[in-house]
Amino acid sequence: MNYKDYYKILGVSKDASSKEIKKAYRKLAGKYHPDKNPNDKTAEEKFKELNEANEVLSDKEKREKYDTLGSNWDAYQNTGDNWREYANQANQRGRNSKYSQGDPSDIFGQGAAGGEDFSSFFETFFGRRANQSSFSGGDTKAEMPITLLEAYKGSKRTFEIHNEKLRITIKPGSYDGLQLKIKGKGQKGVKGGNRGDLYIIVKVQPDHRFKRSGDNLIYNADVDLYTALLGGKINIPTLTGSLHITVPKNSNTGKTLRLKGKGMPNYRKPSTHGDLLVKLNVNLPKHLTKQEENLFKELQQLHKKEPIKTN
Repeated sequence: MNYKDYYKILGVSKDASSKEIKKAYRKLAGKYHPDKNPNDKTAEEKFKELNEANEVLSDKEKREKYDTLGSNWDAYQNTGDNWREYANQANQRGRNSKYSQGDPSDIFGQGAAGGEDFSSFFETFFGRRANQSSFSGGDTKAEMPITLLEAYKGSKRTFEIHNEKLRITIKPGSYDGLQLKIKGKGQKGVKGGNRGDLYIIVKVQPDHRFKRSGDNLIYNADVDLYTALLGGKINIPTLTGSLHITVPKNSNTGKTLRLKGKGMPNYRKPSTHGDLLVKLNVNLPKHLTKQEENLFKELQQLHKKEPIKTN
């Protein structure tokens, strides 16, 4: 019976998080999946090992038992549910012996070497064979680009993956990086095993008019000097049509006007919308005529003569 280093099989450290273990398994399972390596016995055996390692390390209780027994598994074969007690006794004997604690396998000996029947170790301690006839398929990830307008209104898309046509609904308020899970539409299992899942990653394409910040939209509006000084109306686009809004008198560059409810719908509460933030950019006139230049000089003199008002 051969001891298997599951951490080494998955290429992770012994203190790896469950998230790191899951990520490593998905990556390697996709690489060695029999569908990608037809008639490759080496890849098939590697895939079986990966499934066995993932089966143990992704389960909290199994991982604890595996970590405790380690390469000394053969010393606890017949201890049943008392394996913790026997392990503690063995560790105590190790501390009381003339040897330094070191590797516990110095006390009980290493497991048998060799590569035959790798899964018998699993069966002994976890109740079933790891090289069962069927294995679940790996998960599949695919990116789906959508426009900002699609993210605003929602839409339906039809696409083909694994030679199968699928239809997916994009909810209003969808955002960049959103993962949509379609259960059972990933890679096919081996010999009747369950299919993996399909994860669609939404990629919202940049929009030349708006920048998104959460559920809010930001729009940069150019305003001429006269409108900024005297106030007036400007035309603003939204995702539902254009609006005329009022620019207050004496508006400076950077001033932000908030249009309530004109932003993106909230993904979880589509009836709730963010705001549209209109940032003003005041454009100064260029290439003044002589008459315009003289008028500005007159305004400058008037401004200097006008007494400063205090509150």
